[in-house]
Amino acid sequence: MQTVRQIASEIVAREGGYVMDPDDPGGATNFGVTIHTMRRLGLDLTNDGRVSAADVRALTRAQAVDIFITHYFKRPRVADLPEVLQASVFDMYVNAGANAVKILQRLLVEMGHAIGVDGGIGPQTISAARAAHASAPEHLADAYGIARRNYYYALADARPASRKYARRRDGGKGGWIRRAEDFISPRFHLSPDEHRERIAKWA
Repeated sequence: MQTVRQIASEIVAREGGYVMDPDDPGGATNFGVTIHTMRRLGLDLTNDGRVSAADVRALTRAQAVDIFITHYFKRPRVADLPEVLQASVFDMYVNAGANAVKILQRLLVEMGHAIGVDGGIGPQTISAARAAHASAPEHLADAYGIARRNYYYALADARPASRKYARRRDGGKGGWIRRAEDFISPRFHLSPDEHRERIAKWA
């Protein structure tokens, strides 16, 4: 199994470097760490008394890895989930915060587990996830990955400005969909035609 640091390093590589996309609610972002996160953590890297885009630019790859391990893996208790879920939930937590856990919780409810959908990994969620894994050890990771993919499509359905993250200019799979499918067995990947059929209503 990969170490959490290896997983975090892959997330940083997947996120890429500095961007300031007006369509991204995260604002200025570097290696996947947003300016909002840096302000919440008080990371004034330029020592000018405020956290600005300059601090986001100054963030190093190693600092981003450390932030993800501490605040997106350890603090939300991703390590307490079944091992097969950890990399995907961790990656999604970096990308979507507590929604990563809500996606899992909704999936567990669909599987018959009576738990709340609150975005926090507590005893009930941990117990339900372990029970779900015990009952379907070969399928839980794929089910979560598919739920992630569905979440991204639904987000793009509701917010046209976000569709560029789910659909390339040529109509192929965008970064969000490819990211979700990185954690799904190839047999469950959508074909190019299936993807185009899913997004046909976007026009």
